[in-house]
Amino acid sequence: MKLEPGMAAVVTGGASGLGAATARALAAKGVKVALFDLNKEKGEAVAAEIGGVFCEVNVTSDDSVDAGFAKARAAHGQERILVNCAGTGNAAKTASRSKETGEIKHFPLDAFNMIVQINLVGTFRCIAKSAAGMLALDPLEDGERGAIVNTASVAAEDGQMGQAAYSASKGGVVGMTLPIARDLMSEGIRVNTILPGIFNTPLLNAAPQPVKDALAASVPFPKRLGNPEEYANLAMCMIETSYFNGEDVRLDGAIRMAPR
Repeated sequence: MKLEPGMAAVVTGGASGLGAATARALAAKGVKVALFDLNKEKGEAVAAEIGGVFCEVNVTSDDSVDAGFAKARAAHGQERILVNCAGTGNAAKTASRSKETGEIKHFPLDAFNMIVQINLVGTFRCIAKSAAGMLALDPLEDGERGAIVNTASVAAEDGQMGQAAYSASKGGVVGMTLPIARDLMSEGIRVNTILPGIFNTPLLNAAPQPVKDALAASVPFPKRLGNPEEYANLAMCMIETSYFNGEDVRLDGAIRMAPR
């Protein structure tokens, strides 16, 4: 898709990290960007920086997502680009025994469901509602109406101990990429997914420096954490390359996660 000034995009999780980097990359091409996020302070700051609009959105809520798209489209028109970066994680073993007390417990099912609702169902919710809007657009020269980029994780393929919920949610994003691309192929809407490895995002920044150093050393090459701008570069490639469709691509420095 040839990006032109004034074209509209929505980036979920756009207030920080991977989403913010992608929003900046789109804005640098003259695209009008709406940021969906729960962090109002950071979201409004990024929106002001790039000349975009912030929409306070909870991707687990139909009403919230509908209101977000309504606000974004009122400001910029119907989006041709959707980038899904909203997501979160938790960690707990499927079942475990306390070494101290011998108490046996299992992964709390409400916590499992929460991760799936945010990462998987929330992603699909935004895809479905955005794609429905894209169908009303006139096709571009090559018949293209829109491009969608999702965020999974290398945990979709080699999740670690305690990541059952996270891996299931991200594996679901990978699993639905091709079927959705096939659903939308006759309408000229492309769908691709990025599987990031260990990236230098606000979530990881909270970890102690020795932990971050150890994680960086575990990457085959380059031996460092991924930069959000590198994610944005791949997202832009997927958006701008019209033959890129139905793909799930790891961006991870060749890492394969160990069991723990």
